[in-house]
Amino acid sequence: MKATAVAHPIQGLVKYHGLKDPKLRIPFHDTISVCVKALCTITTVETDRALRQDSVVVNGRKLAKRDLERAKAVLNELRDAAGYSGCFRVESENNIREGKGLGFSASGFAALGAAACEALGLDLDPVSLSEIVRLGAGSATRSLAGGFAIWYANKRGRSYAEQLAGPGAVDLAMVIVPIPSAVKTDEAHAEVLSSPLFSARLKRIGKTVEKMKRAIQGGDIPTIGRLAEEDGLDLHAITMTGKSHMVLWEPDTIQIIREVVKMRRGGIPAWYSIDTGPSVFINTPRSHMEEVTSRLRKAGFKKLVCSGVGDKPSISEKHLF
Repeated sequence: MKATAVAHPIQGLVKYHGLKDPKLRIPFHDTISVCVKALCTITTVETDRALRQDSVVVNGRKLAKRDLERAKAVLNELRDAAGYSGCFRVESENNIREGKGLGFSASGFAALGAAACEALGLDLDPVSLSEIVRLGAGSATRSLAGGFAIWYANKRGRSYAEQLAGPGAVDLAMVIVPIPSAVKTDEAHAEVLSSPLFSARLKRIGKTVEKMKRAIQGGDIPTIGRLAEEDGLDLHAITMTGKSHMVLWEPDTIQIIREVVKMRRGGIPAWYSIDTGPSVFINTPRSHMEEVTSRLRKAGFKKLVCSGVGDKPSISEKHLF
């Protein structure tokens, strides 16, 4: 059978950095994210017993060994759950192809899990599927949950995500500036324990998670924006002070930061947020999205994505092959 799923990438609000268990992709602490409606991954999965091995193509290219192993980790779990002994043909496309740190690994593996389940006729409970897609990318749990989601590092012995609030619960808009980079996010995650700042993060992160939960529940965009901005700075401080002194920002990243700070000083409610990469999310109330976009264009940034909050993956009848 053939099935296609569409999933949305995430912006980390309380971000995850580092993995307590790299193989199972279990984080050190709970994290919170929001799905980005304007960005998506479309993935078609077909069961094919005639194939001798799984075929996985992303954005027109066959996956290299390391990334293929991540995809097979998810497919193998679903293959076993369905009692299926054949192979899969998989094609996946992101709706934009440039920009690092936009959360497309999250939407990619969430779409893969959702489409493969549909193709296999599997009806897994949300927690079990969340744990399976996590094997490909930790943040895929949050893309799978949709809306505003929390990913538990350990909730009664399980690590999965669930939705905190739906797409319409908070009138949040995001203006995204995609910035390219060749850095692999796994390289940054592997270094957290070598930073002298990471232990301090672990001590206070629980309070940050609770503050963010309350802000989402109350629809408090200024607090959501401020906390996400502070947490992004914290994440990059840890990355920069790890053993390789990785600086993931590009000159455009710093220019955008300065422009957003200028906006705020001028009375525009806007806050920047940077995940593991140089790309920047600007969080603002929907009523100020056009103003933020205009300011960024005047500053020289033409490639912008304006978005609301996205939902969990959906099944589509429009296949990629």
